[in-house]
Amino acid sequence: MSGLGALLTAIVTPFDEQLRVDEEAFTSLHQHLCEHGSDGIVAVGTTGEASTLDDEEHLRVIELAVQHRPAGTTVIGGTGSNDTRHACHLTERATELGVDAVLVVTPYYNRPNRRGIVRHYEEVAKATDKPIVLYNIPQRTGVDMPNDLLAELAQIDGVSAVKQANNDNLALIDGLELYAGNDDILGRTLDLGGAGGICVASHVVGDLMQEMVGSPERRAEIDAQIAPLLDALSVAPACISTKAALRLLGLLTSGVRLPMVDASEAEIGVIRKGLQSVGLLEGVTS
Repeated sequence: MSGLGALLTAIVTPFDEQLRVDEEAFTSLHQHLCEHGSDGIVAVGTTGEASTLDDEEHLRVIELAVQHRPAGTTVIGGTGSNDTRHACHLTERATELGVDAVLVVTPYYNRPNRRGIVRHYEEVAKATDKPIVLYNIPQRTGVDMPNDLLAELAQIDGVSAVKQANNDNLALIDGLELYAGNDDILGRTLDLGGAGGICVASHVVGDLMQEMVGSPERRAEIDAQIAPLLDALSVAPACISTKAALRLLGLLTSGVRLPMVDASEAEIGVIRKGLQSVGLLEGVTS
């Protein structure tokens, strides 16, 4: 198992009524996740609405996560950017704040070619002495990192893992720990011998997902059990549906920042049914 842990939750960033970062709510949720299956968290990733946090907020959330992490758990800081200088800056600062690793997404929108991607990660690697987790998510970035490119990037000192969110690319890569980047491939990743998953549904079914890690004989059964919930949470972008689920469970009051908008009543109905499918909110109809 990776030293970073097997089940890592891409934690949402709670906001108060004025949509400022709610530090107390973040710390409370962080503690809750680590008490319910998570070996650690990824702070300010996509689900953490990193794209609408300024640098001061971004780094403060990472600082909070490091300062208040429960003993024995890990903190990975999201430090990716489509500007290499910015990614290096965030990586350097997150390293100074004490993260255990950084998650660095492929540059998005400007869609660099292969040589540009390699140079990007070479520069980011110079900014830290912590492990770098590559993040391949072509549906968001517009560029895919095929497995032969991942193998090439594994040769860069410090690049140690990949969060693979292209289900068609899922495979072990020599020199890289493999993390499921989509919740629906956690079981497959574990069966392949991967390190685990960087997940979102673990906000609400972390104990079950941790059981998938520790009980291979029940993995397929649990995978099938949580599948309706995963489908329900896909009714809206992850930060929206996850915060809606947490509100239904009384664990959060936060909304989202524009251009994201809170879940509609119809979407909340779908999410409620998904939670009920795994035994949460039993008997609750409103």
